[in-house]
Parts: sequence; C-alpha cells; structure tokens
Amino acid sequence: MINIVLFGKPGAGKGTQAEFLKEKYNLTHLSTGDIFRFNIKNETDLGKLARTFMDKGDLVPDEVTIKMLESEVDKNQDSAGFLFDGFPRTLAQAEALDEFLKSKNHNITATIALEADDNILVARLLERGKTSGRPDDQDEEKIRNRYDEYNQKTAPLMHYYDNQGKFHSVNGIGSVHEVTQRLSKVINNL
Repeated sequence: MINIVLFGKPGAGKGTQAEFLKEKYNLTHLSTGDIFRFNIKNETDLGKLARTFMDKGDLVPDEVTIKMLESEVDKNQDSAGFLFDGFPRTLAQAEALDEFLKSKNHNITATIALEADDNILVARLLERGKTSGRPDDQDEEKIRNRYDEYNQKTAPLMHYYDNQGKFHSVNGIGSVHEVTQRLSKVINNL
C-alpha cells in the first residue's frame, strides 16, 4: 500500500495533480474539503458537528476532521493506497494520522510538496478567481494571508516528515504534464 501526502500552497496545483496521480497509481483521493462538503451536505453526525463550529466562524477542531478522515479510510479498506490532499495541515494532525494508520498496520509512504514562487501562485489564483467565483481567490490580501497561515502551520510538517526520511520537494511550475512527470518520478522511486 502506498500512502502519499500532497502538500502545496493554494494555487500550487494539488487538486489538478491529485486527479492524475489517483488514476495513474490507483489511489483513493482524500480531499478534506470534499469530505467536509459531503458530510455537511448529507447531514452525517460528523457533518452536523462540523457545521456547529463553522456556523460560529470557528475552525473545525482536529478531532472532528480526523474522525471524518478515519471514516473515509475505513470505507476504502480495499484501496491500493491513499492520496491525502489538504490533510494533515498541522503537526497534531500529522501525529494523529500516523497513529491512526499505524493502528491499521499502514504508514505514510511519502510526502511531496509542490513548490512555487508566491508571486506566481498569487497570479494563478487571481486568474482562477475570475472564472471560479471563489471570493478567496479574488483578493490578493486574502491569498497572502492564506500563505502566511500555510507557512506558520503547514510548512513545519515538512521538517516532521523530512526527519522520517519521507519528504520530497517537486518544482510545481511548468505545464500540467511536466509537473505530473516530476511527481511520477518521485513516486516510481519509492
């Protein structure tokens, strides 16, 4: 079983690359955004609980996010592996994920960060904001705030996984095909 965590700042191309990687390596793509939306839309117990926090403008606590993710892993026990997109975002989440996978006799095989210059990513998001309608992609200040949050909370995970010998960095600038080739090279060498 291969389990990959895909990192990258907003606009780095995680979602686009995840689509190619899940097909190529027969992985189950677990996007926390998609999982949240599914649970809330279908009014699962976890979705209702998450909504109580979101309705107050609070972040959903790690425990709730982790339980949603665990549920998805349990639903896909026959999977050849998982591609984690948007999770973990904090050290506490990474440790919880390691513990959960260990309880299933699995572990994270590798973490791969799509690296790109902030100015290029800001331009990408502003362009995406014109067509997506997402308000968080239309305001440069909001985009840069998301990058600050990423740098403070998520970037330290690179050291966590690097200390385990599981961290890889890939240049995220180029055509979709070029970036997919770079990612595939890393995965094929695991």
